[in-house]
Amino acid sequence: MSQPPATPAIIRPVPKPWIAAIHPYVPGKSTGTDGQALIKLSANENPLGTSPLARAARLGSGEGVGDPARYPDPESHALRGALGTLHGIDPARIVMGTGSDELLHLAAQAFAGPGDAVLYQRYGFSVYEIAARRCGAEPVEAPDRDYAADVDMLLGCVSPSTRVVFLANPNNPTGSYLPRAELARLHAALPADVLLVVDQAYAEYLDAEADDGALALAATAENVLVTRTFSKIYGLAGERVGWATGAPHLIDMLNRIRGPFNLTVTAQAAALAALGDQAFVDASRTHNRAERTRFASALAALGNHGLRPLPSEANFVLIEFSGALTAEAAYNGLIDHGFITRWLPGQGLPQCLRITIGTAAEMDRVAAVLRQLAEAAR
Repeated sequence: MSQPPATPAIIRPVPKPWIAAIHPYVPGKSTGTDGQALIKLSANENPLGTSPLARAARLGSGEGVGDPARYPDPESHALRGALGTLHGIDPARIVMGTGSDELLHLAAQAFAGPGDAVLYQRYGFSVYEIAARRCGAEPVEAPDRDYAADVDMLLGCVSPSTRVVFLANPNNPTGSYLPRAELARLHAALPADVLLVVDQAYAEYLDAEADDGALALAATAENVLVTRTFSKIYGLAGERVGWATGAPHLIDMLNRIRGPFNLTVTAQAAALAALGDQAFVDASRTHNRAERTRFASALAALGNHGLRPLPSEANFVLIEFSGALTAEAAYNGLIDHGFITRWLPGQGLPQCLRITIGTAAEMDRVAAVLRQLAEAAR
């Protein structure tokens, strides 16, 4: 009896194993499972929107807008100059990125690879693991201390193979913050050939006296890179503008491998105009501080129901659920009331919700819904 012909083997490109091991980044949702539009408190966007000056520039009526038929300035000269003036940094020590995410990836790619290790705290920004795996390095998670970074825990995980240490300050998704003295202690104890990347995506939400000193370190140290973004307090998440500063040799390496025209014409114009409206930044910081304080107080009043708001220095609050109301039930209950928040089982936080600070009315309503859900839970 004849045998059926064998199925031919499928021959196709094989990905590198470290790429196949990556779990894609999952962004915050803006709709429910039925596609219904919800009030979005899942992506840490600015509830005040964007500076009117930045909006005008994006539409082509602001200063420095180029011809969309032409490639953008590959060096973002005007934007780097304005950043240098605002922060007292030589523009030659600044590199622009498509959001700070691009720069985080470039830092890992430039200084780590197969056989190396990239270190970050548990419950750190999820892009760090992706950045490590993308370049073939081993991601290493240091234990946390009550959801926050701990210098001794981080240093205890440094090994001869460690090439890059990522630290988000304030941290996403926990909102925790490492003060200046602790950051200095971490840097001083790291080997000189290990790159410390301080991710300051939420730094503008801090009061001036809470400065962690990272920009000062980047100005003098050979192994410190600081990244920032226009996506948060500047309200330009849709334009994807980030920047980094550090020693000239660090900036040179990132410039070698970044996209040659990575910031669009409109992105450069909008970011430049946004920098010129520091009154909008101040108003956003003031709003965030007031509403975050009110919201955290309302949550703390639900402590007898097992809700605990973690201390936050960012534009969100992470809530731990340890009572009858679970984080998953709260997440779904808020959807039923028209709000989408961030439930984080994929980041090892199934017991937590991260909620962006929205308008005063939105935060009052979210607090009221959580109280209702907590009191009804059995």
